[in-house]
Amino acid sequence: MNTQPRQQKIVVIGAGLGGLSAAISLASEGFAVTLLEKNAQVGGKLNVLKKDGFTFDLGPSILTMPHIFRRLFERVGKRLEDYVEIETVEPHWRNFFADGAVFDLSSDPETMRSELGKLDQKSVAEFERFMAYSKKLGQVTEQGYFAKGLDSFSELLGHYGVLHSLFDFDVFRSMDQGVRRYISNPKLVDVLNYFIKYVGSSPYDAPALMNLLPYIQFEYGLWYVKGGMYGLASAMQQLAEELGVEIHLDCEVERIEADHDRVSAVRLGNGETLAADIVVSNMEVIPAARKLLQRSERELKALRRFAPSCSGLVMHLGVDKLYPQLAHHNFFYSEQPKRHFESAFHQNRLSDDPTLYLVAPVKSDPGQAPEGCEIIKVLPHIPHLDPEQPMRREDCMDFRERVLTKLENMGLEDLRRHIVCEETWTPLDIEANYYSNQGSIYGVVSDRFKNLGFKAPQRDRQLRNLYYVGGSVNPGGGMPMVTLSGQLVRDKILADLA
Repeated sequence: MNTQPRQQKIVVIGAGLGGLSAAISLASEGFAVTLLEKNAQVGGKLNVLKKDGFTFDLGPSILTMPHIFRRLFERVGKRLEDYVEIETVEPHWRNFFADGAVFDLSSDPETMRSELGKLDQKSVAEFERFMAYSKKLGQVTEQGYFAKGLDSFSELLGHYGVLHSLFDFDVFRSMDQGVRRYISNPKLVDVLNYFIKYVGSSPYDAPALMNLLPYIQFEYGLWYVKGGMYGLASAMQQLAEELGVEIHLDCEVERIEADHDRVSAVRLGNGETLAADIVVSNMEVIPAARKLLQRSERELKALRRFAPSCSGLVMHLGVDKLYPQLAHHNFFYSEQPKRHFESAFHQNRLSDDPTLYLVAPVKSDPGQAPEGCEIIKVLPHIPHLDPEQPMRREDCMDFRERVLTKLENMGLEDLRRHIVCEETWTPLDIEANYYSNQGSIYGVVSDRFKNLGFKAPQRDRQLRNLYYVGGSVNPGGGMPMVTLSGQLVRDKILADLA
């Protein structure tokens, strides 16, 4: 850390977690940092709504890898726990199947063995072998890709060498194929495949490297922010302001100005221009190229391999009943999971039988709802927006009815009748509020054929002092990864200035 003032002025566009992390990380090195956010509060997709006595987390619901967030605070001599309270969640989540089977994922090894025994005795040993495989993938990724901020397959080869790159990362298999090497029980296959929810992709298309996700969860735990997930954004905002970051809300950037191969300023929607020695964009790479840089369609073609992840129908339901069978986190699985993924990622249609992620935060935090009430947040993955096949809001509302019918059929009795408050977002809302690429929730899709699982590089290819953070760039989507991207961009900027 270097707290001595520097001459360079850095403008960060967007106060999502990636932008907040970048602003904190750069301010801790003495840069003069200005953070611009078009919305009325920081956090980006980590958003919150209070309505009729219910507190809805509109964005992420799970915190993993808290050590990445702690680094931000520890680098400047602070403690995360002095700003926000986090607690572990147990069980990690509950799995519901159409035939009535239910079992939990637990952080406790003995409990986990007991839960797996509900499936069959083979699953206990198979799961242990799978987790050894997952751990190997996770540790090799942490040592290079995460630690060094590797931005392409060529950088991966340069760091690890050819043989290690090809075999340590299991590059010749999909995620699903990697799971099936070890697991025979179809229900456990479905559960492990659905760890892909963290990056909004398909296990049949994503590289086997994504099987590191169970290791990440079991190694570092699954956490909740007491009082609601938005507390994490508030804590980061407070730290940024303490470090001297100037935060401007309701302040939309209209254009990035460039002089030859360098950014010179950003122009705001009100016509004001801010000079900048360096710009960091938390807007996704493709929307930024189109909106802020006004690049041609020919230039945008080079970014097509960084296709958007899926979107979702995000249903926030306040209900006047408690459902004791639910855990904090729950999954209701499709009877035909491959068909569900095909619908979302290849057919651009709403699934007939989606897998549903359901969050019931009152199980850990009763104060989020009125007494005797429950919050039911439901997130089925659905296709991102496609200009050639426009998605209508009416189609999403019809799909909502299918989702509610499925939940009622799988045990949430009379759910419709007990809804007293609702806030439902479609991909159209997600695109409008966050300028995400085609309504994507998780940034860039992880696809071994399109991009080998890599996201866009953090350095702009044309402008030497323009950088990117967030879910559309490496290391990818999800709260820990976008926060890590802000720390990695600091390292890249310092290296480029050295």
